[in-house]
Amino acid sequence: CVGFCWGGGMTNQLAVHSPRLAAAAPYYGMAPDSGDVPHIKAKLLLHFAENDPRINSASAGYEAALKAAGVSYTAYRYPGTQHAFNNDTNAARYNPEAAALAWRRTIAFLNETLRA
Repeated sequence: CVGFCWGGGMTNQLAVHSPRLAAAAPYYGMAPDSGDVPHIKAKLLLHFAENDPRINSASAGYEAALKAAGVSYTAYRYPGTQHAFNNDTNAARYNPEAAALAWRRTIAFLNETLRA
């Protein structure tokens, strides 16, 4: 599952509520409640913008809960980016370099996780 913004939050929720999910790559999505994190069975690839106070305010707690629960995850924070850095319809936020790097990482993650 891959989701962006609101869809990133839904990707996190799907990871919590679907034990059959193998891989999830939320882009700057709201973190699930820490108490729900131990339910995650999927491997996660988390993408965060550097300048995203609302989402980033929960990211440290999310990562701590993932570590405590033993969930397999990798997180990236993209320097100089804002929330929705992958949205090419918003010139003020779009960061083509970060978007391309995040997408390459996502495709590699999905290939590695789902084709193993």
